[in-house]
Amino acid sequence: MVMLKEEIRNAQGERLDYAFHAGDHPSSGIVVLGHGVTGNKDRPLLLALTQSLNAAGLSVLGFSFSGNGDSEGRFVDSCISKEVEDLGCVLDALGATSVTYIGHSMGAAVGVLRAATDRRIGQLISLAGMVDTAAFALREFGDVTPDEGLMWDKPECPLSSTYMNDLAGIGTVLPQAETLSIPWLLLHGTADDVVPLEDSLRAQAVAGEKVTLATLPGADHVFDGEATQIMCQRVIEWLIGQPSSV
Repeated sequence: MVMLKEEIRNAQGERLDYAFHAGDHPSSGIVVLGHGVTGNKDRPLLLALTQSLNAAGLSVLGFSFSGNGDSEGRFVDSCISKEVEDLGCVLDALGATSVTYIGHSMGAAVGVLRAATDRRIGQLISLAGMVDTAAFALREFGDVTPDEGLMWDKPECPLSSTYMNDLAGIGTVLPQAETLSIPWLLLHGTADDVVPLEDSLRAQAVAGEKVTLATLPGADHVFDGEATQIMCQRVIEWLIGQPSSV
């Protein structure tokens, strides 16, 4: 049985907002969900996925990275490196020896970096996963001045130099992807105009036989519309098909 602390705090002492949904079959393992940039634990695709996983008997913990949603911290301090540390603190709070981590978009890059050094992640699922972080930063925000402009014109999401420098410094998560030996599902929509399908194709090329790539024809970056349920179904099918659940 998982015994969670009333509060989860990161290395900076900031409280991380989370919701834990215990499954009917605790032995089936725990799934941790991580959101993408400018998102939070209550994004529609993550709520739908939580419901599907819970209905399948799995325990699910969704949380918002620091500076996002109802978690403490400043949004301008949010970056992949800090979120990798946040994820580690969530795993500490769970006290589990092995979990499945599902990350969407930038949250998927967080998962790759954490899984490369943390054996508590026994299975990995990337939903529209960001791989080439520097390319993403230039493509989406290259014409915005850091510390002055906004991400996608959202007033609540100022573009910081901390964020841009971190993505540029990481460059790509391909080196870490190449080291992974755990089962890994890459799920990507063919109509994704935020993180291109090519990111998942590159990850598949270096990750070896442990990786499975599944494409959803016509699905966008957030698996909107009918793609939501198809995405959830693909995730459940893959988890059930693994030789051992975590």
